[in-house]
Amino acid sequence: MKTCPCGSKSFFDDCCGPIISGTPASTAEALVRSRYTAFVVGSLDHVERTHAPEIRSDFNRAEAERLVTDCEWHGLRIHNVHETGDTAEIAFVIRFRHNQKLITKGSLSKFRRDDGHWYYLSNSPAPHIAEFRGAKLGRNEPCHCNSGKKFKKCCGSGIEQSGA
Repeated sequence: MKTCPCGSKSFFDDCCGPIISGTPASTAEALVRSRYTAFVVGSLDHVERTHAPEIRSDFNRAEAERLVTDCEWHGLRIHNVHETGDTAEIAFVIRFRHNQKLITKGSLSKFRRDDGHWYYLSNSPAPHIAEFRGAKLGRNEPCHCNSGKKFKKCCGSGIEQSGA
């Protein structure tokens, strides 16, 4: 069994795997985690299926496939979850490597629950959270993305910040 890419420290088969396979996410946060993981594992049907029906036609499959192919995913951090009844706003940060540059991107996304299913509604950049918080890592410590590499050879090499 592999640890889930979403950063939950749970096994994929117990975490995002069932949601990607079609089990409804129990919370908006679980949906965010599963959508990130879907990019990591290339399950774009899940990403498209979890767009709210009124925006599903906005899903750019070609662009999503390019991201899956061209990016190396380095982690997701949830910063703030505000879930009230059937709506939610979640602030999070993703890290990925593209064209040899590590990019950190903060986002604020909105979600809605209809008939027990959470759906993605919208996203806006949140550059003020575009950083991973926590203990500062030394160059020779294991990387926080769980790659098994030293920080200096993984996320610590060629860091470029992006708020977009």
